[in-house]
Amino acid sequence: MLNLFLLILGTMLDIFSSVVLIVPLLLPMAVGYEIDPVHFGIIFLANLQLGYLTPPVGIDLFIASYRFKRPIVELFRATLPWLLLLAVSVIMITYIPALSLWIPGRLG
Repeated sequence: MLNLFLLILGTMLDIFSSVVLIVPLLLPMAVGYEIDPVHFGIIFLANLQLGYLTPPVGIDLFIASYRFKRPIVELFRATLPWLLLLAVSVIMITYIPALSLWIPGRLG
């Protein structure tokens, strides 16, 4: 449910606005459910990045379309395999916390 909310949020707001507006609301709830704050942050940013690439808003698609002078539909088709890979990665990161907490755990 959190992933879906963050995905929709990522299509509507840019990442920086989302961090400023939504993290102070959701982080206390995540800590209350004993979700590691680092893990929550990684879930948050990965979902927002997925939303950035997802139509109908897909801000990254508009930026790439302008930069490379290509239609958005062509860019979306080209990014679709990577979008699916990112979606699978987000699901894995969400439900297997060791994937996102292994490196911070090793560093201290």
